Amino acid sequence: MLIGRVVGDVVATQKHASHEGQKLLLVQPLELDGSNRGVPVVAVDSADAGVGDRVLLVMEGFSAMTSVGRPESPIDFAVLGVIDQVELFS
Repeated sequence: MLIGRVVGDVVATQKHASHEGQKLLLVQPLELDGSNRGVPVVAVDSADAGVGDRVLLVMEGFSAMTSVGRPESPIDFAVLGVIDQVELFS
């Protein structure tokens, strides 16, 4: 799992049938210090997240597909939850 920040919504007029009715988000993965980690990714939203929210992002096809209840769907990333707070202990 990764921490990410929602940076936008994705609108697709043509998409795989298994994605019908699914909300798509553009999510920027983050390092633990809050800096960007790589490039933004498109993720299926299962947590009703919005732009600016910090989220839990699962990557890897099988985990992403099953976490949103679509085990046969071509999904690489999914938003599983909205993060309220992060505490790091050393």
